[in-house]
Amino acid sequence: MAHRYFTPAEVSAHNTAADLWLSFLGTVSDLTPLMEQHAAGGALLVPIMASAGQDVSSWFDPDTKDLQRHVDPLTSCVRYYTPRGRFLHTPPAGPRSDWATDTGPPWWRDQRYQVGLLTSKTRWIRVINTLTSQEQLLQVCSEETLAQILQRYLRYNAHACSYTWTHGEKPLDMSRTLSQNLVLDQDHELQHLRLDRDRHRPALLLHFNDDLTDL
Repeated sequence: MAHRYFTPAEVSAHNTAADLWLSFLGTVSDLTPLMEQHAAGGALLVPIMASAGQDVSSWFDPDTKDLQRHVDPLTSCVRYYTPRGRFLHTPPAGPRSDWATDTGPPWWRDQRYQVGLLTSKTRWIRVINTLTSQEQLLQVCSEETLAQILQRYLRYNAHACSYTWTHGEKPLDMSRTLSQNLVLDQDHELQHLRLDRDRHRPALLLHFNDDLTDL
């Protein structure tokens, strides 16, 4: 099964306690059920709520996939580094009778909350319906196949599956990504040449399957 990828903009839309997503280390997690389960968590929810819809990779060690650690200057013990304040599933500084150690994996290791992956690079493309001449600017993930991009486009054209997608007069392989279809990402080159990227977005043409005489 193909992974689902999200753009930072999509993650940032989920920024309330009733709908809370975080991204970290290339993954995207929906912590809404966690917030509902621990609604009485008080201060332990504050750092998470303050970061709702954001990327919190800086909280983690990329090698261990666990929270960053440091030596507590007061106790000389190695502890989780939580400069924004202690949050859910991080142990207290000292022994406490109300600290449960059998709660299962912490939320950042719990696969139940993971809903997909964060794209390493977003791309803007123009999708042009040759039947209606309608053009739609679409932000997509560079890792997505054309079939996944088609799913994004369905909100603008519910019949998008009835079209053949082409670029440079060649049909696109819907099981491959844009780059694999030789729809190359030229952002870096355009930036180097100081050209306006908005005026050089690649165009994908949609041909209705009963109107393919020009292919």
